[in-house]
Amino acid sequence: MTTAGIDVRHYDHRQAAELRPLLLEVYSEVYADAAKTDPFATVERFAQGLDGWSSRPGWTCVVGYDADQAVGYAYGAPLPKRAPWWGGLLTKVPADVVKENGRRTYALSELMVRVPWRKTGVARRLHDALLEDRPEERATLLVDQEHPKVHSLYESWGWRTLGDLRPRIPDAPLFHAMLLDLARN
Repeated sequence: MTTAGIDVRHYDHRQAAELRPLLLEVYSEVYADAAKTDPFATVERFAQGLDGWSSRPGWTCVVGYDADQAVGYAYGAPLPKRAPWWGGLLTKVPADVVKENGRRTYALSELMVRVPWRKTGVARRLHDALLEDRPEERATLLVDQEHPKVHSLYESWGWRTLGDLRPRIPDAPLFHAMLLDLARN
């Protein structure tokens, strides 16, 4: 399988309610095993997070389709002023690094691909489609520290690790907070 036949469609907060069942369906499939033992991975917890993210101004989502089958998606939103995103940062960094003005940083909240389309380039294609033409100067994301291969993959795409972060969400794992320069030449 390749990404050649994958159609990437763009959405925003206006289509969030319509997209919600599809996003939950893909999540429940991708995280089925993890949700059995990890309270942070339950569909209910994810649904709460999805509802919070998709109601934010500037929320965008891309969904990849193989014919009419959704193969994966990515979504996120700009961090607002005084964003709680950095509240769980455990690594000491200069204050200006985590100061948000509502236009500085785009947070890539989720990126997932169904099993049959993994290792085909779909994840990178969704990643790039979500971040292309973003007006922010940088993007951020969190990678579970239990997934070093995912961390390495993001590094290969140009992301750099800022430090350790544990979100202030019950049962949240320890993450690597990562940054990507979005500056356009």
